[in-house]
Amino acid sequence: MPRHVSSKWKKTAAIMDSASLRRLVPETVRFGGRELGRKLKRYGMVYVKPESGTHGKGVMRAERTAGGRCLLRTGRRQRAYSSCARMAEALRRKIRGRKYLIQRGIRLLKHNGRAFDLRVMAQWTPRKTWRTTGMIGRVAAPGKIVTNYHSGGKLVPVNRLLAGHTGKSSADRTIRTLERIGIKAGKALRRRYPGVCEVGVDIGLDRTLKPWIIEVNTSPDPYIFRKLPDPSIFQRIRRYAKAYGRK
Repeated sequence: MPRHVSSKWKKTAAIMDSASLRRLVPETVRFGGRELGRKLKRYGMVYVKPESGTHGKGVMRAERTAGGRCLLRTGRRQRAYSSCARMAEALRRKIRGRKYLIQRGIRLLKHNGRAFDLRVMAQWTPRKTWRTTGMIGRVAAPGKIVTNYHSGGKLVPVNRLLAGHTGKSSADRTIRTLERIGIKAGKALRRRYPGVCEVGVDIGLDRTLKPWIIEVNTSPDPYIFRKLPDPSIFQRIRRYAKAYGRK
């Protein structure tokens, strides 16, 4: 079986080892009340997420308003606090000592008014090289802050999502960039954790089409790619997965 790395902190550190990927990672630090206040002052919006976990469970979004109030969004619920210090205290009670991270928030592109990101799948091939084997867009469910399919997100072909924001030549360049990011992320994770054979890289695009690596999964769900109109993509992903022992 391919190796699985559950810690988002460790996976972020592995990606940061790559000079070409480092600039694509939103600043990420361990959770702390003072750190929360500093990052909110600097970025205006951050995500607070458990160090381990899947499907977007436990992810929260914190924002600082121009008037100094702070807003905390969990699922479809939002609560306002008179100060970031009060919000940090509420978060500490909610987290109860569990390991959480603070990540700079990226204002993602939207599709029909809902934020989306892109899942890029890269795999270790029988030829002992990395290859990006598929990518698919994930559009957040109405009112949700996460895009995950298992949290109600909608799966959409990448070309369709990019078409609403750029021309074909620029979209093609973006797709080629995403393919390279997938391969580089696979190499970075396998260098630090031999035995990693697959990565699902969650990439957000900002308004300039700059890609941001939000998260990397070392046991990505291959079945979401069955939603693509081209069945050969999923067939190839499954063929490679069987070759390195994934059931």
